[in-house]
Amino acid sequence: MKTITDSHCHLDFPDFDDTRSEVVARAREAGVHRMVTICTRLRNEPAVRAIAEANEPVFYAAGTHPMSAAEEPMATADQLVALAKHPKMVGIGETGLDYHYTADTAEVQRQSLRIHIEAAQETGLPLIIHARDADDDMARILREGYEARPYSCVMHCFSSGEALARAALDMGFYLSMSGIAAFPKSKELRAIFSAAPLNRILVETDSPYLAPPPHRGKRNEPAYTVHTAKVGAEAFGLTYEDFAAATEANFDRLFSKAAAWAPA
Repeated sequence: MKTITDSHCHLDFPDFDDTRSEVVARAREAGVHRMVTICTRLRNEPAVRAIAEANEPVFYAAGTHPMSAAEEPMATADQLVALAKHPKMVGIGETGLDYHYTADTAEVQRQSLRIHIEAAQETGLPLIIHARDADDDMARILREGYEARPYSCVMHCFSSGEALARAALDMGFYLSMSGIAAFPKSKELRAIFSAAPLNRILVETDSPYLAPPPHRGKRNEPAYTVHTAKVGAEAFGLTYEDFAAATEANFDRLFSKAAAWAPA
């Protein structure tokens, strides 16, 4: 079976504390040969970095999650740029806007997002975006930053509306397909993905959350990327192998630092 990459997971979360090495091993056995584990609070960056250093298939990204933006010290672009010097630090974020759970901190979230955009511009690393119930502000801020100085970006776990998808694609950004896209009721979301260019699609788990069928309701893990990729292949009318090959090429193009990495 063609290998694929889980472009977004959270291996530092306590859900994996007792089984982390086994989870990584199961991913590789399933054909998931790379994983990007995401740091959501910068004070946890050393622990997330250590996971990437200890596991050859694991890379990492770092940023302040929008739902934590008001609880954490405000990141600086210089701080993020300095972290990005690590050979396995391959993305900026996740950052973004979440007006579903944390609309009361919207202004702090917008400030944090702009700082992360600046770091992506400075480093050339892709910005990793979380967006929920904030489509208009999300599109506006991403576009303002892009028009000032282009950068690359992935809309992680994309489940927003068609207008935000189109805005992102118009800037050359990528849409990442999570287990949500594999849920039976997600027909409209699958239609948004299948209308997008194939060369802008990634796959992910967002584990330990959002396990796709047949594991829905259980702890998600990177091995289950395969199930979402099978649904993605169906949505695009492709064989699994062809869809996997396309998403691999897309990941290598966007996360070029990960693609170029070789163990010492």
